[in-house]
Amino acid sequence: MTEEVLLQGCINNEPMAQKELYQKYNSKMMSVCYRFAHNREDAEDMLQEGFIKVFSQIHTFRSQGALEGWIRRIMVHTCINHLKRNKKFNESVDLIHANGLQVREDSVPSIVQAKQVIECIRLLPIGYRTVLNLYALEGYSHKEIATVLDIEESTSRSQYTRARQMLEDILVKQKIIQKPQNKVSLLAAFGR
Repeated sequence: MTEEVLLQGCINNEPMAQKELYQKYNSKMMSVCYRFAHNREDAEDMLQEGFIKVFSQIHTFRSQGALEGWIRRIMVHTCINHLKRNKKFNESVDLIHANGLQVREDSVPSIVQAKQVIECIRLLPIGYRTVLNLYALEGYSHKEIATVLDIEESTSRSQYTRARQMLEDILVKQKIIQKPQNKVSLLAAFGR
């Protein structure tokens, strides 16, 4: 089924088209939700809620970008709303398929796999993890993050800086990486 036919089928609420769209993107979107979630059950709830929004809003997709990117954006916003609704994010901020992870191979030992890094990201406090995901992995600016999370731009920047340092400490502690010798953060590998 072509993407046009798939889209039209989803707009017409055809179960077969919806099933095919879900099957095509569910594993990639689960990896997005998993990065934001506290546990697998939360990630599954986020994924389900996100696809409900995708199907109810599919008629607004204008084919001006990739369908996958449009779905991903809905998933990210669904995750953020889920965290806000459950007050998990706000409490943390007040306290101060690994697809999509872009690391430069020359700056990370070859034994480090994206899955290990994702698992370490999940060990971060939810506020740090959310800002790190949005900035380093989803490509949001600090201004956009501030707007989406209803925080100050400076809070987004400080959360990101602290998240990177904490993540580096976790990676070193778990012996996934070695402490950099030259004070240059290994997490410059995120490229942002």
